[in-house]
Amino acid sequence: MSSPCDPRYAPAGDVNGALMVIDSRLKAVHDGRTGNDPEQQKLLDQLTASLDLEGVNDLLDGACTLVFIFMKWLREVHEEHDRDVMEYVVPSLVATLRMMPRSVRPEAIPTMAGLAIAAGTGLSPSLWRRQYGEWTKEEMTALEATALLLAEHINRIAGDRDYATRMIGETLSRADREARPGFDREWDEAGE
Repeated sequence: MSSPCDPRYAPAGDVNGALMVIDSRLKAVHDGRTGNDPEQQKLLDQLTASLDLEGVNDLLDGACTLVFIFMKWLREVHEEHDRDVMEYVVPSLVATLRMMPRSVRPEAIPTMAGLAIAAGTGLSPSLWRRQYGEWTKEEMTALEATALLLAEHINRIAGDRDYATRMIGETLSRADREARPGFDREWDEAGE
């Protein structure tokens, strides 16, 4: 029996927008800027101000898609070593979120653990969350932190600080090529 949280029923959302936010946060952390960068915050505020309700929901769905892809990758890597992703990733994620009390409210942490567990078991985090009503502001910030922490976890495993965002970029490019058959051939012919 199919679950109503099956990823094939989930909207992908604005994965590019969510990836841009996560990538810029990762770069800031790697550059040693852990506080709020006023310029980065201004750009993020401009982005969110330009979004209507549908755009905000698309960005949230995009972030959930990132969480799903990150957890899928982590699950596959852990299974290769006979390890359970729930045992090795989720407790670390929760512990790290708890160390971020100014950014992540304690009441949002169980929801983020639930999103990661849903994704780690092959369910859509977006559809799983949707069954509990509208997103809260606290959960939106926590969702960004969750996607960031999962991306950084992947980067540490891969030994490459850009691996997670590059993996998503390559996945998006491949999906775009598959959605437009013949595009590469047309592009190559036009360039000759």
